[in-house]
Amino acid sequence: MNEIMLKQAVDRWVNHERRTVTRSIFVDEELYAIEQEKIFARCWLFIGHVSQVPKPGDYFVSRMGEESVIMTRDRQGEIHVFLNSCMHRGMKVCRYDEGNTPVFTCPYHGWSYSLDGSLVGVPYYKDAYHSELHKDEWGLVEVAQMAVHKGTVWATWDKTAPNFKEFMGDMLYYLDDLLDNRDGSSAGSEVFGGVQKWITPTNWKSAAENRAGDGYHGISHRSVDMVGIGPSKGQGRRDDDTGGSIRFNSLMDYGHTMMGSLQLGDHPWTPSLQHSKIASEWSEHTYYERQKLLGKRARLRGSGGNAFPNFSFWCNQPRRIFMLHPNGSALSSEFWSWFLVDADAPQEVKDLMRHYGMRYSGPGGMTEEDDMENWNYAAKASKGVIASRQPYNYQMGMNHIESHPELPGSLVYNMGEQNQFGMYAFWADLMASEDWDEVMSRRKKRGTLP
Repeated sequence: MNEIMLKQAVDRWVNHERRTVTRSIFVDEELYAIEQEKIFARCWLFIGHVSQVPKPGDYFVSRMGEESVIMTRDRQGEIHVFLNSCMHRGMKVCRYDEGNTPVFTCPYHGWSYSLDGSLVGVPYYKDAYHSELHKDEWGLVEVAQMAVHKGTVWATWDKTAPNFKEFMGDMLYYLDDLLDNRDGSSAGSEVFGGVQKWITPTNWKSAAENRAGDGYHGISHRSVDMVGIGPSKGQGRRDDDTGGSIRFNSLMDYGHTMMGSLQLGDHPWTPSLQHSKIASEWSEHTYYERQKLLGKRARLRGSGGNAFPNFSFWCNQPRRIFMLHPNGSALSSEFWSWFLVDADAPQEVKDLMRHYGMRYSGPGGMTEEDDMENWNYAAKASKGVIASRQPYNYQMGMNHIESHPELPGSLVYNMGEQNQFGMYAFWADLMASEDWDEVMSRRKKRGTLP
């Protein structure tokens, strides 16, 4: 599909007047291939957490779209992100998920690279290459831009992309609710345990829109809600705030989304962990410290959201980061999940939250199993000739967008689908544009955020 055809088609796929999205964007293999260049080679993507590479020589192998990348810390303590591919014949220079090494050596022909990406070793350099190879031209490919925000590491391949703070914008307000300590102090979170990984036969966007703002699918988790799996072993999944709250969905620029609530009552929003005295005391202490430190800001109960394109997260316990990686075809995704805790929390709290997190989400979690079943069946049901002609409906709350002095973004209270549609609107702008100037020109011409 050439650029002209693509631009003409995008506005049919994402219909702003009717608030509908064609099913083809979830199942079409040609569009999937275009996404790799238009979306994943352009946007800022989450790589990992600094707590995963605490010492020089530590590395963690991550992904950027379908690209394998290495996050490592060099001898000077600086973090780098490199393409995990030897510059000689393309073999992965690092085949392990994580570890520590003085150099990265390709197992094919033995080219080796230092922790800063420089090519430092070439077998038979004098005899075969006659010392003529310019090593300084053949180092590992490094990302064009990288940023570290409160322990999280982000990168983009596009040197012309907006910088990290500009791209995230108001989304940082909500991301901080995920990354800050539970007592409201800045940062302080660490990755606890390993990274869970699983493959599911669905499009990555289906999971992204679910966490972007879908508070409508409670029926899917009805059986879970009836079981006491919450941290205090009360009824429900999360031991929600019984003091009352205002629910909201927030859509921000660049397709970022958040769903959460503003607390109205005055009692610990992190539940009392009744079967652990240590954890209960920690929970209550962090709650009141949060009130003193943050004031009105402490009213925010961020549930979760999606930083475009594929960084999904939960702010409430269990705090999780989900990366929704495209995985070789339109109907295959590899999901990665990180579990976050306060680094200074008691070990008993960390263990309790980890166990709760495993019951709640992840490949064996009760809610995740419900969601995967929905996404898998929806994908299969959208491939048929007749089914493919029927668009998805995103009209909920479309005429009820508001604002709030304490919350960034355009809001729909209670439930709405502006978040999901706004995500696809930005997706369409990227797909139909050749550079970032054209992206912003399309959005300015339309005159509305979504």
